[in-house]
Amino acid sequence: MRRYGKHTDEDDIRQRPNRKGTRPRTHIRPAHEDAAEGMVLTVDRGRLTCLVEDRTVLAMKARELGRKAAVVGDRVALVGDLSGKKDTLARIVRIESRSSVLRRTADDDDPFERVVVANADQLAIVTALADPEPRPRLIDRCLVAAFDGGLTPLLVMTKSDLAPPDKLLDLYGDLQIPYVVTSREELESGDAARVVQEHLDGKVTAFVGHSGVGKTTLVNALVPEGLRRTTGHVNAVTGRGRHTTTSALALPLAGDGGWVVDTPGVRSFGLAHIDPSRVIHAFPDLEPGTENCPRACSHDEPDCALDAWVADGHADPARLYSLRRLLATRERTEGD
Repeated sequence: MRRYGKHTDEDDIRQRPNRKGTRPRTHIRPAHEDAAEGMVLTVDRGRLTCLVEDRTVLAMKARELGRKAAVVGDRVALVGDLSGKKDTLARIVRIESRSSVLRRTADDDDPFERVVVANADQLAIVTALADPEPRPRLIDRCLVAAFDGGLTPLLVMTKSDLAPPDKLLDLYGDLQIPYVVTSREELESGDAARVVQEHLDGKVTAFVGHSGVGKTTLVNALVPEGLRRTTGHVNAVTGRGRHTTTSALALPLAGDGGWVVDTPGVRSFGLAHIDPSRVIHAFPDLEPGTENCPRACSHDEPDCALDAWVADGHADPARLYSLRRLLATRERTEGD
């Protein structure tokens, strides 16, 4: 065996050839200026269905995006086979900046937030007035998530033939949220869709609600017949609906009026990711009154300047009550 001394001549050392070639490694990623623009319609086990111009394209996320995930509503850049033909697969190489994000966690102790929808203009919170009974705490949580994520809320109350909407309207009237009231007959005949669509034209609207409230039935009445989804029923014993929508899906409104995103029915809406200090932005009539608040004020404590602001007549006391009810919703259960 040959031994080398302390002053070995480097030319004597055997150089092993590089089987991968001599091309230097680089961290510079391609810019993909020629990538096509698309919109994510749904995500299923790592495969994303995207709308590119007038056709749907199946795609996967490029490795260079790392852990960054694309969700329904994302605007993305794609390369590869964009024909949309069977057994073809494109590649998402860029996710564009988001204008809004609807996020939730499994519960208030869950550290992992889940982005449900990106780039939606508004959140339609669908609740039945009976069968199943309305859950105001869940509505409150959806409102907080909408205000935090930059979405405008819309309250849609169904099954008014079973119970009047007065109680819920009294509860949310001071929040000045636009609302629609429909009956089961109107849902089945399509009349409800015509009323709701007035609030949806030209916008991307995410629909959220717990199972059995008629959310998917309403969405089906809003979209072309060939795109309608399966609906379920309410269990007569438990009063709960059965999940029939298992993944979020963006669907075009009939005509060129906009998009609706049907999301799976929820039984909880965690807010572990929410910064309570951002909720005040949804109350522009109260926000000026926070200028004299102590540092890191929660707006629900004895030294909050909002109490004096409202007492001096600058805002309606009912609005302050509504703000504090929403801020406290993380501390309460999601029961009625």
